Amino acid sequence: MKRILVVDDDTILRMALTRYLEKRGYLVQDVGSGIEALSIFEQDPPDLVVSDVMMPEMDGFEFCRRLRATRSGQLVPFIFLSSKGEVEDRVRGHSIGADDYLIKPFEPRELLAKIESQLERSRRIHHEIVRLLQTSGATPASTETAALPPDPLPLTPAEEKVFWEVIQGYTNKQIGDRLFVSPRTVQTHLSNILSKLQLENRSQLVRFAFERGYKLPTETTPALPEEEF
Repeated sequence: MKRILVVDDDTILRMALTRYLEKRGYLVQDVGSGIEALSIFEQDPPDLVVSDVMMPEMDGFEFCRRLRATRSGQLVPFIFLSSKGEVEDRVRGHSIGADDYLIKPFEPRELLAKIESQLERSRRIHHEIVRLLQTSGATPASTETAALPPDPLPLTPAEEKVFWEVIQGYTNKQIGDRLFVSPRTVQTHLSNILSKLQLENRSQLVRFAFERGYKLPTETTPALPEEEF
């Protein structure tokens, strides 16, 4: 089940959006400011963000800018909701890193269509990256090199399990369900993995795996007990 983070200082609108999206099968978490949203994102990144622009303390533009500057926030789909409908505002939103921009008042069905479109686009991009890396430039240049096993990963057993799950395209929530740990624990391990391998995000991790010859396991490895995480 996909997770959506709704960020808006309008409590009534947040509640209405939450109810609407939950009835359509999404898990929704809502907060009232960009500062709260960044904190939530660090703990457990969602699959998509819907954010207002005009908010106290930190507006949506600054929230989006800061989110895109983090490893886990670079690729997450981001949709702005705003009463600021001028061309300059929409251009600014896209230039900061938003994937879409919907003007208030809006039709909930249109927002739902944009959410589903962005999630499907995100899924296709990841699978295409995996496919290209498996079938083209990710293969070693020589047969001699290809015959050599890849170097051992400098990871703990728990991190290595998360490594294999990530390069297969699973979200933090899905990995948590598969390994019987919390999404927050998964994110902690993922951050450690990226740091140890000197990578910036999931896409670089996928490319690293296939370029270095780390093949996907042919059989599913049993999950570690939670206490080992």
